[in-house]
Amino acid sequence: MLSAKQIRSGFIDFFRNKGHEFVPSSPIVPIGDETLLFANAGMNQFKDIFVGLTPPEYRRVVNSQKCLRVSGKHNDLEEVGKDTYHHTFFEMLGNWSFDDYFKAETIEWAWELLTEVWGIEPDRLWATVFAGDQADGLPEDDEAATLWTKVTPISADKVLAFGRKDNFWEMGDIGPCGPCSEIHIDLGPEMCDMKETKGHKCAVNSGCSRFIELWNLVFIQYNRAEDGRLVDLGAKYVDTGAGLERIAAVLQKKKSNYDTDLFTPITDCLSDITGHKYTSELNNRIDNAFRVISDHIRSLTFAMTDGATPSNEGRGYVIRRLLRRASRFGRELGMHEPFMDKLVPIVVDCLGDAFGEIKERADYVSMVIESEEASFGRTLDRGIEIFDTAARRAETGEKTISGEDAFQLYDTYGFPFDLTELMAEERNLKVDTAKFNELMEAQRQRARAAQKSSTMVVNPGVMLPVTDDSAKYQTDSCATQVSGLIDSGNLVDIGTADTHGQTIGLILEKTCFYAEAGGQVGDCGVIESSRGRFVVEITEKIADCVIHWGKIATGVFSTGDGVTAAVDKNRNSIRKNHTATHLLQWALQEVLGKSVAQQGSLVGPDYLRFDFTYPKAPSAGQLKKVEHKVREKIIADLPVTCVVMPKDQAQKLGAMALFGEKYGNEVRVVAIGAEDKDRLGEAFSREFCGGTHVDRIGSIGGFKIIKEESISAGVRRITALTGSGLAGFLEQRSEIIDELSEMLKVPAEKLADRVEQLIKDNKKLAKELKSAARQAGSDIMTEAKQLLEKCEKIGQTSVIIGRLSATSVEQARETIDMLKKKAKSAAVVLGFADNDKVILLAGMTNDLVKRGLKAGVLVKAIAPIVDGGGGGRPQMAEAGGKKPEKIDDALAKAAELIKEKLANR
Repeated sequence: MLSAKQIRSGFIDFFRNKGHEFVPSSPIVPIGDETLLFANAGMNQFKDIFVGLTPPEYRRVVNSQKCLRVSGKHNDLEEVGKDTYHHTFFEMLGNWSFDDYFKAETIEWAWELLTEVWGIEPDRLWATVFAGDQADGLPEDDEAATLWTKVTPISADKVLAFGRKDNFWEMGDIGPCGPCSEIHIDLGPEMCDMKETKGHKCAVNSGCSRFIELWNLVFIQYNRAEDGRLVDLGAKYVDTGAGLERIAAVLQKKKSNYDTDLFTPITDCLSDITGHKYTSELNNRIDNAFRVISDHIRSLTFAMTDGATPSNEGRGYVIRRLLRRASRFGRELGMHEPFMDKLVPIVVDCLGDAFGEIKERADYVSMVIESEEASFGRTLDRGIEIFDTAARRAETGEKTISGEDAFQLYDTYGFPFDLTELMAEERNLKVDTAKFNELMEAQRQRARAAQKSSTMVVNPGVMLPVTDDSAKYQTDSCATQVSGLIDSGNLVDIGTADTHGQTIGLILEKTCFYAEAGGQVGDCGVIESSRGRFVVEITEKIADCVIHWGKIATGVFSTGDGVTAAVDKNRNSIRKNHTATHLLQWALQEVLGKSVAQQGSLVGPDYLRFDFTYPKAPSAGQLKKVEHKVREKIIADLPVTCVVMPKDQAQKLGAMALFGEKYGNEVRVVAIGAEDKDRLGEAFSREFCGGTHVDRIGSIGGFKIIKEESISAGVRRITALTGSGLAGFLEQRSEIIDELSEMLKVPAEKLADRVEQLIKDNKKLAKELKSAARQAGSDIMTEAKQLLEKCEKIGQTSVIIGRLSATSVEQARETIDMLKKKAKSAAVVLGFADNDKVILLAGMTNDLVKRGLKAGVLVKAIAPIVDGGGGGRPQMAEAGGKKPEKIDDALAKAAELIKEKLANR
């Protein structure tokens, strides 16, 4: 029986022997593609090739791609656990042809691998082809249907035609697309999960689990235009995908993917942790929980390894949702404490040889999962109580949990909506999705209120020219020519722009501007010609095209114009901050340990920001050591050498790569401390980096950490200053010190001692004041008790009216509460003078309120006597005034009104 590891390597070796180049999986968090939350197919990393933005490096490619399907049209989350073959994370085995071979070889090789190499019985396999589509004017894919019976021994009756839904692949609403041919396998009648469904007949694409898709062969030969028309592509591509988990189940003769060696080590460990045994049964809540947790821990391990961190939006929310969903299923197994972090090493053991990155980040991932699970655990039980209350209401009513309850669970207790739906389904209840969505949209609208839409967009499908931007490393200005304009998202390759004040994009044949990448902001500056001046606000790179976004300040710009591009003077500050970021990472690893890894950065002209993995806040002493080490290197004024070299050579040198970043076969290495490219081994810092840097680190001038904070579980952030930004910061601090010295009448060097003494004096004074307040409060309580003892009683009601010594409003309120509690039934009115002001307070017990005697009404009636006003609740009210000499008159009037009210009852 082949192991999953042997199946994966066998697939790759098979296509390598057919002339394919192995390309490693791209990160599960897409790089530079904000249109996609997670890589969900093998083709994602080749998207720019399909749309014509970049030429292919190889004509034939093979790999095993890490995929996560939890959102959009590819969303298998709800099915996970309920059946044997759906997953959120899976490996997609695939082979590609970029305008090389096409349908014949694709079909022939797929059949050869399945039947001859892996030994799957040919009579169990079926093929499907595209049946055509009248709306698109596409005929049936007779070519593929004919090839199936020509290059394989499959019979024609096992080649079935299906429509666009099943057998036509599209990357999006516009762009490359084409027919596909799927290979299905018959697992036998015993695997049908729809035997009880009336009228069901097992067949390919009939919806039951007897026939499942093994491999999808996509033939990309069309491009869908914006108007919906299909046009022939100039090139033809092949993109195939076969799920490793399904292939493993077939080859290992398992009825469930979860019974393969990709999952059994996880379920075994989970069994040891929980004491429950996994029995592979469907419709069993214990086994369902095993499947969900086993699936989700794989997704979490890979997504967090590749840079996703739990949060409340975007990718981070999806990760948090998966983690909380798994945590809730842990309750089914009796787990009320964090446990999923213990499964991470098992995932690493299963898949770490194929994906070494999860080995490197295992400790970090475990720590984040444990922290997140502990945090959610504190609210989960309370949330379950709230859900139970909502569910009981629904069970006695319309069998639907209200959208308000679902939103409260989401907003207050962190329950993902699908978790509420799942728990409702377990109790045969529905959830008011429409109302929940309405409340969510209202929340989104509030969040969007302050945001502005950007005009800096390029419409999908626009073919952009290539820009030579090599000059960004050599000079801050260059002579060049306008090769294109971006206006309203469209490329103008021949034309003129003359609109002032509107954001457009200028494309130059060559540029010295650095486009935003690797955490470094894009350059600003100006582009000038004999006919106009253009102010560059943002520089962006799409594929190999650099776009200078900004506004025309004067004149006009036309394609073909000769221009001079000049970068803003801020670039020098950016250089300093970028090199300082490299120094900071080196120093952090020296002080905190090699486990520190960069999670992200922002390098701008004003400051630098560096995010890194570390389980707790570094101490003040550790941060001082980091600063000291960076400053020592700056003082040494060591050289910075930048060299382009093969990636494998850079890795042998020990150069650090930003985790999750996409690199080609050649990389640029920035080495600090090496005099030239032949002495890179002498450098103390070596990193893959495409940014701009200083020539010698002495020019950085200084370094100061101004902030250290947590941004998520296991990720810290440092903000620091260098150069002119640091000079401005220190000047501001110096001015503050001068002001304090003047204010406190001490020299700067004595300030710390003086402030320390002031703090001690303040603590002593606060202690004395607190003691005095306690004594004053005691005196007021004594006065109040005397008023209670002497008060008039009307029936069972005590009428307590009197004047207090000077006190606080808070103390007077506490006094009224004490009197009401002691008297049981009481009408209380107290007054006191606060310098030249009057404070009147009234309190009524609930029995008097019910009889119509209300504190708020009473103080409104007596406040004018002291030239004031006020009001409040029926039980407690307050008024102020300006005539202390009238307090006794106001209290006498209060007594009169109370007696009158009580007498009338």
